[in-house]
Amino acid sequence: MDPYAWSWNAEAIVILGLTCAYAAAVRERGAPWWRVACFLAAMVLLLAVSVTPIHTLGMHYLLTMHLLQNVVLAEWAPLLVVLGIPPALAAVIARPGVVRAITHPAVALPVWLANYMVWHLPWIYDAALESPNGLLHLEHAMYFATGLAMWWCVFQDEPHRLGAGPRAAYVFAGFVVASPIGLVMALVPNAIYDFYVHAHHRVWGLDPLEDQQLAGLLMAVEQAVVFFAVFAYWFFRFLLEEERREDVDRPPAAA
Repeated sequence: MDPYAWSWNAEAIVILGLTCAYAAAVRERGAPWWRVACFLAAMVLLLAVSVTPIHTLGMHYLLTMHLLQNVVLAEWAPLLVVLGIPPALAAVIARPGVVRAITHPAVALPVWLANYMVWHLPWIYDAALESPNGLLHLEHAMYFATGLAMWWCVFQDEPHRLGAGPRAAYVFAGFVVASPIGLVMALVPNAIYDFYVHAHHRVWGLDPLEDQQLAGLLMAVEQAVVFFAVFAYWFFRFLLEEERREDVDRPPAAA
């Protein structure tokens, strides 16, 4: 198989369906250009890891590329989708009880983390790769769904309105609990995924352990960058809010 072949699969159809549904909702309710740009960027990322050579490399050759798929599905694309949803539409989406439950901070973060960790267990990871038309699609859907739930309360006020301080603390907690996944893969002395150990072809001159170490290192670095950027945004918002509050509470100077 050509490692740089493009691949059309069912996930691309779902991505196109999401784009059409968003376009219809935005046409009815409206949205600022930057939110539309965020949503479209998310769809481009999803297509990139679903149909371009990134998908072929990840499914047959490199753990690094498969881990890039996972990161896009579980972190980057959900973050951009949540940013892309205008508040009025978010309020409608948040009405069902199940959405209120799964987007609660005390639920969303543990579920996202548990999902991430379970799918990275070697026997489950290998099983998903060996079932590209079944279990793998479930894995990708669960990454995306739990990612949406995890980021929801960070950028949306409905159904759980958090202050800037709690949002910053939530994102920092997400980084702390998720970072060991990449670090473990980068530091263990043996390749742990048999699927890639027994791959018949090598690309980029990487053996299975080097591939795994690179994948784990890149995952740890991207999480540090993404989560820290979001944390910094909300932390500085918190500081500004506190400064304004102090200015309001400060008694006027005596004449």
